[in-house]
Amino acid sequence: MKTVETVTGPIPVEKLGKTLIHEHFIFGYPGFQGDVTLGAFNEEEALEAAIGIARQMQSYGVQTVVDPTPNECGRNPLFLRKIAEATGLQIICATGYYYEGEGATPYFKFRQGLGTAEEDIYQMFKTEITEGIAGTGIKPGIIKLASSKDEITEYEKMFFRAAARVQQETGIVILTHTQEGTMGPEQARMLIDLGADPNKIIIGHMCGNTNPAYHKEVLDQGVRIGFDRFGIQVLVGAPLDQERVATLISLLEEGYEDQILLAHDSVNIWLGRPPVMNEQVMQIMENWHPGHIFDNILPDLREKGITEKQFNKMLRENAESLFAGAAVNVR
Repeated sequence: MKTVETVTGPIPVEKLGKTLIHEHFIFGYPGFQGDVTLGAFNEEEALEAAIGIARQMQSYGVQTVVDPTPNECGRNPLFLRKIAEATGLQIICATGYYYEGEGATPYFKFRQGLGTAEEDIYQMFKTEITEGIAGTGIKPGIIKLASSKDEITEYEKMFFRAAARVQQETGIVILTHTQEGTMGPEQARMLIDLGADPNKIIIGHMCGNTNPAYHKEVLDQGVRIGFDRFGIQVLVGAPLDQERVATLISLLEEGYEDQILLAHDSVNIWLGRPPVMNEQVMQIMENWHPGHIFDNILPDLREKGITEKQFNKMLRENAESLFAGAAVNVR
């Protein structure tokens, strides 16, 4: 029986159920740790809010959420376990680091200068996956990788090489961040060339690009992709949801329904002080929440002829296949 690690322990992949593949219960850009005077973390308040969010997700039938918060962006497996224990929601956490432009780079760049960084990253991934995170006993179910806009930097390549090595040894799923929908084909190619299993790779934020041909470059390598930023519009170079929907329909019409998973990349609780958005931005981003797909996107897709069978694949079956490492039929 194939299993996947959640913050409350391993479960059979058949028990994943309806899954959101990319959401953040808590997240902070590196540096939030220094803003404690005005942005202190109140765990009691945060936990109450997070439990409410988890129950909202469950009201749509969601049984599992993948929270790929990178290690340096406030990943907190004990907090996630408290949410899971209070609600019964199955939460999968990550081991991994963010892309160079917005991650915390000095630590591993210093070690890179010493010549130990890549081995250090490998050891970090391997230890967390096999023994647990920081003495908690909680094991990640994915490795999180990320690359910059229009390039995979030398810093980022260290994490890709270490992740491919660890995946060969452990079979863990690799989930990525593509900045503004760039470098998806290159990420997939690099990981596969390094020996990673394409059946256990999902290239994230691909819906940042609205060119179906670009998506096919990734999909035809046998990996899965995330249409996982519904609700994020205009900011961070994101397209409008209507453009995402059109691209998604185009891919579904061409038979790629077995390789696409859905989510919002929502940040439900900000670490540090939450960002202040002006009225115009708030209006553009008003649907950036974990219910948007169910309230708005699926009804729109139904009207455009997408079937319940296809929804079930993108929200349930494809997650099970990903974590089981089931092969996809490459076109």
